[in-house]
Amino acid sequence: MDTFRFAGPLIRLLEPERAHNLTLWCLKTGVVPSQKPVISPLLKTSLWGREFSNPLGLAAGFDKNAEVVQPMLDQGFGFVEVGSITPRAQPGNPRPRIFRLAEDQAVINRMGFNNGGAEAACERLQKLKSEGYKGLLGVNLGKNKDTAVAVDDYKKGAQLLAPYADYMVINVSSPNTPGLRALQGRAELQVLIGGVQETLRQNLGDKAPPLVLKIAPDLTEADKEDIASVALELKLDGLTVTNTTIDRPDSLQSVHRNEAGGLSGAPLFEASTKVLGDIYRLTEGKIPLIGVGGISSGVQAYAKIRAGASLVQLYSALVYGGPALIPLVLTELVQLLTRDGFSSVTEAVGADHR
Repeated sequence: MDTFRFAGPLIRLLEPERAHNLTLWCLKTGVVPSQKPVISPLLKTSLWGREFSNPLGLAAGFDKNAEVVQPMLDQGFGFVEVGSITPRAQPGNPRPRIFRLAEDQAVINRMGFNNGGAEAACERLQKLKSEGYKGLLGVNLGKNKDTAVAVDDYKKGAQLLAPYADYMVINVSSPNTPGLRALQGRAELQVLIGGVQETLRQNLGDKAPPLVLKIAPDLTEADKEDIASVALELKLDGLTVTNTTIDRPDSLQSVHRNEAGGLSGAPLFEASTKVLGDIYRLTEGKIPLIGVGGISSGVQAYAKIRAGASLVQLYSALVYGGPALIPLVLTELVQLLTRDGFSSVTEAVGADHR
């Protein structure tokens, strides 16, 4: 979309959260035109009994309140993930809480699950479903900051929002909610995943959407083994690998490099792709993975797929590349699949492990 070439630098003059809110307004009001989709049989992906027109999705965090699902699908994404959504509305952490690290093509955020709550999201998703939309929708669940028993919040979110989701994500890996990452331990995960699975079964039976767990990149080898073991034991439908990192690589140049929060964008690519490969190996390729972290090109999307991802997501790269990045990534991905003789994305999944 050529307009971003002119508008992008102007938008980036604004404070990051203000710029993001302006972008959402432009999408909601139709100021941002749709883009011609990249259509290729090589990109079509079947997963969980659903047909994805392409494997590239918008990661959670961009559309926290499910306000711009169709406008973002119209930019060429195969799927959009909304959230994180908590049962009750909450303001999140004090501003400023987003920082652009332009020299590093990165972002640090400490938003803290700011969102309008599950009931408001439910109304929007109900309307979206009744109007019909083209594409697939993921719903990412979080917990309220002051909830003592975490599983209760995830069950509430699942109960309310599952009827509108093509898949659901339990987010236990944001570094911006105190104690959240502690839920990635073996015992905690068994309670959490088991509880949400039971809620989905009780409410929707065999019509329940697939359940996915989103994990952090900052894991020990034992953590990864525990997550893989629980995922296999509970027959989890998928894992999203990975969320933002609390690590600060020495390579960071920006004056904002030491801000608290989760680091995303280019510096996360290598670490998140390594965790992705490790999880694919530990789960023996039996559980579908969504690869996210530092993707800004078709080469990087392809690297995630070869490392074990059935689907991939991006978000931070849009801050710098704008919507024109979406067709570029997909066009490059088609070229790489063709070059290596794959007839589909699915055929290339995990190729580096064979």
